[in-house]
Amino acid sequence: MDLLQSYTDQNDDDGSPKQLTSSPEASPPRLLPSKTSAPKVDDTMLALTVANANRTLSKPIDPTQHLVAFNPTYDQLWAPILGPSHPYAKDGIAQGMRNHKLGFVEDASIEPFVFDEQYNTFHKYGYAADPSASAGNNFIGDMEALQKNDAISVYNIPQHEQKKRKIEKKKEMSESEDVEMDLNPAEVDNPASDVWLMKNRKSPWSGKKEGLQTELTEEQKKYAEEYAKKKGEEKGGEKGEVTADKSTFHGKEERDYQGRSWIAPPKDAKATNDHCYIPKRLVHTWSGHTKGVSAIRFFPKHGHLILSAGMDTKVKIWDVFNSGKCMRTYMGHSQAVRDISFCNDGSKFLTAGYDKKIKYWDTETGQVISTFSTGKIPYVVKLNPDDDKQNILLAGMSDKKIVQWDMNTGQITQEYDQHLGAVNTITFVDNNRRFVTSSDDKSLRVWEYGIPVVIKYISEPHMHSMPSISVHPNTNWLAAQSLDNQILIYSTRERFQLNKKKRFAGHIVAGYACQVNFSPDGRFVMSGDGEGKCWFWDWKTCKVFRTLKCHEGVCIGCEWHPLEQSKVATCGWDGLIKYW
Repeated sequence: MDLLQSYTDQNDDDGSPKQLTSSPEASPPRLLPSKTSAPKVDDTMLALTVANANRTLSKPIDPTQHLVAFNPTYDQLWAPILGPSHPYAKDGIAQGMRNHKLGFVEDASIEPFVFDEQYNTFHKYGYAADPSASAGNNFIGDMEALQKNDAISVYNIPQHEQKKRKIEKKKEMSESEDVEMDLNPAEVDNPASDVWLMKNRKSPWSGKKEGLQTELTEEQKKYAEEYAKKKGEEKGGEKGEVTADKSTFHGKEERDYQGRSWIAPPKDAKATNDHCYIPKRLVHTWSGHTKGVSAIRFFPKHGHLILSAGMDTKVKIWDVFNSGKCMRTYMGHSQAVRDISFCNDGSKFLTAGYDKKIKYWDTETGQVISTFSTGKIPYVVKLNPDDDKQNILLAGMSDKKIVQWDMNTGQITQEYDQHLGAVNTITFVDNNRRFVTSSDDKSLRVWEYGIPVVIKYISEPHMHSMPSISVHPNTNWLAAQSLDNQILIYSTRERFQLNKKKRFAGHIVAGYACQVNFSPDGRFVMSGDGEGKCWFWDWKTCKVFRTLKCHEGVCIGCEWHPLEQSKVATCGWDGLIKYW
């Protein structure tokens, strides 16, 4: 209490401090240290923040920092970057923020069309929308023009304005025509006058058609002749001189002592046995083609002659039974021969060449009976197998069509045009009422003979092109050489289904149109391959029965003799035909 009393009496009436006195009987004074329950806090940072409060509030954010550890104010975010502290500057703002030769250009979120509209409007009418105005109704520039044009832009001219312009244009045209009537002829002919310029004003495209040159100059004529000559040489006489159809007989005599023709089959030729056997050894080799052989065909029913198509443009027929020599050579194509096909009795045959011609030959005399062409390359030729329709020729062309000719009249009687690629094969099925075609479009199509509508279309994603097809002797199945190195079997009945249980593989044919064939009794399937081998499979088990190394290079064709059950002929790109 004494202590409190002394505090109250500290000041006297005039305000001067009084000496603290204590009575002798009072207790001695004690000063107690203050206590707090709050934890001790290091407030150094707080003191610094308070001290720099004013400076921090106005200081902009450092543009080099990628992270802001506090919530900056609006003023800080939008404060200008000043002084030499600018991160990209050599000497402050002058260099650092410059991205244009006039200073710093900010990106504007405005569509190019909108900008072009305002830019062109400003250049045409003298006013444009104010980009800095938030509402968008403010304009800058020539306000009188703005009032007069009702604030239209170059891109939204009203309808009545457009009509007015058209009318004005018409007026101008008619006026110019009227003026032309009254013109001074001297001015019209003087290129220096404005009148001449107005009259002869033309668009850059005018006169392109008028000025088409009809007569070639001497130099152009000379060049055209040289070019045509060069082309003719390249084509090997395709366009220039036409290859003459001629034939050479190589036998002793065309008729024997009894007057029989050299193509007449021997009387004693008949099948010795119904059972077929696989050949084991080479019996004979026919060599005479100077280039590869692309196809071989035995004489129908008897097989005493064999016809071969060569890439040396020649077709040759060879004796099988007696001398084994070449009997006749047929020359009429100017390029390689692609396919050959006998008629039913063998007295005539067809050839298809890369010179875009199909020729129908007389086998005995070697004369060309007729020639057909559509201007496209024929890849396969076939005669209708019916005896009463031997004048009907079908050809699969490179332009995706199958063309049907009547050879008596020479007219095209039908075109089967559905394939999407060059046609590779034509195979008659179902008693010759229908035929199956395969093509580079990897599909099979079945047609009713004489009707150009597909009755069955077979195309699967896993299918490959099938460049060779043949019919099983019982006519119920088709064997198709697929370019994924396998032979697929399709039924020839109504549904033309793939027989998934029968599949013949092991040979390499990818990229080659190797022929596939059957033995006459249907027990064996045979095919050439890309490595010169001939493969034999068992029809029932689908297992490989035997392989023969026949040719150097590709073994492209193979045919089983129609009467001699264990004999097979093969041909290859080495120019040889071999008899096994």
